[in-house]
Amino acid sequence: MSKQKEKNYTLEFKQSSAKLAVESDQPICKTTSDLGIKETSLYNWVSKYHPDRRQKPSREKTPLEQENQELRRENARLKQEREILKKAAAYFASEM
Repeated sequence: MSKQKEKNYTLEFKQSSAKLAVESDQPICKTTSDLGIKETSLYNWVSKYHPDRRQKPSREKTPLEQENQELRRENARLKQEREILKKAAAYFASEM
C-alpha cells in the first residue's frame, strides 16, 4: 500500500480558507468540498488563525423558541420518569 503524501498549502491559502469558513454562511463541510481540502485541516486552520471566532455567534432566541426548548427538555424528563415508574411498578408487581 502506498502512503498518501500530505499536501503543503501556503500560509496565505490557509488564512484565507479559515477566513472564508468563519465568515461564510455555508457549513464547513461545504467549504472544504469546494476548496478540495480535508475538514480536519480547515478546522485546525480556523482554530489557529481565528481562535476567537471558531464558532459562529448564536443569534438570540425568541421567547417562543425559548419556551419550546424548555418544554422539550421537560417533556424528555417526564418521559424518563414515566419509564422509571413503569419499571418500578412491574418490579414490585412481580414480587407479590
